Amino acid sequence: MGKSLNPSKRQKLIAHYDHRHLQEQPLIPGLPDHVAELCLSRVHPSLLYSVCRSWRRLIYCPFFPPFPSLYAFFSSSDNEIQLLSFDPMSSRWETVPPPPNPLRLLVHHPSFLCRNLPVQSISVSGNLVLLAATAPNFNPALSRPLIFSPLSRSWSLGPPMETPRRWCAAGASGPTVYVASGIGSNFSTDVARSLEKWDLGEEDEMDDFRWKKMRQLKDGRFSTDAIDAVGWRRKLCMVNVAKQGILYDADNDIWEQMPEGMVGGWRGPVAAMDEEVLYAVDEGKGLLTRYNQDGDNWEVIMEVESLRGACQMAAAGGRLCVICGDGEILVIDVVAAPPKFWAVQRPAELEPLAVHILPRLSRLDFLLPTVS
Repeated sequence: MGKSLNPSKRQKLIAHYDHRHLQEQPLIPGLPDHVAELCLSRVHPSLLYSVCRSWRRLIYCPFFPPFPSLYAFFSSSDNEIQLLSFDPMSSRWETVPPPPNPLRLLVHHPSFLCRNLPVQSISVSGNLVLLAATAPNFNPALSRPLIFSPLSRSWSLGPPMETPRRWCAAGASGPTVYVASGIGSNFSTDVARSLEKWDLGEEDEMDDFRWKKMRQLKDGRFSTDAIDAVGWRRKLCMVNVAKQGILYDADNDIWEQMPEGMVGGWRGPVAAMDEEVLYAVDEGKGLLTRYNQDGDNWEVIMEVESLRGACQMAAAGGRLCVICGDGEILVIDVVAAPPKFWAVQRPAELEPLAVHILPRLSRLDFLLPTVS
């Protein structure tokens, strides 16, 4: 979070930004704007937002250090998928520019009355990556990843996957995206045992703009459901619906047995803060827990009734965002002592599918469409 642009990209964005918005008056009287920007970058955005219009516009500029925001995929009753961003400064949902080609994804179907068909997305290096979903004909919907950059407000395509899939394990470690197991157009043992990676940090290197096959799983037991492969200390942590756990060592390309205590406390959605601290929600009891590696156990942090039935969680910037059983989105500040939590009201008649914490959207014009 808070990732800054490199100098060349910063200059390109400045060139496209209408600087007249910021020059209605000096940012700080008596100082050149580029010096004032450096001074104001040390002030919390919530303070800048509330002082004056020019400072409010500044915090949304493409070249100003971004603050974290909540992003969520929503579905409507007619299977329409929307990506929205919740701005913590204005406390409003904002529409995200759609991909160039409309997505046709299947989420609701009469054959699956008790659940949604999964739409699998992950956060990588400040970007949102959409990896797997189901098409209306029940085939994999995506032949290559779709990547959204909040800082440039643009979509791009990742490298083609050798076998497009759904119901897979998806995750990231550092800038590297991993996809394991799953089902293609038809079930295949090779696909169910496969692991592939793609380094998003090397997207400008054509020789590396491809998926690389890594060491296979020993069987296909992780192909029966959509699974979060949680990146933690250079390992991917995976637990299937049968509560069977496994670890993938990204540095050494080997699979390891998951510690008994770790898999025993994996009773709902799990997310890693900065890939260092694992948090889990016990969806049955409404408990938020933290993994203790030394003792191989989960320590209870707090109990919140709203967490019962939780189905997905994201972690970044000292906060957790959780989709609860009733569709409520709960934000938990785990840095505060004691931890604080509050609900974010979701847009009417939309059901949250997945939440992410990413840099706020850059704004080329401060007045953009919002949704209530």
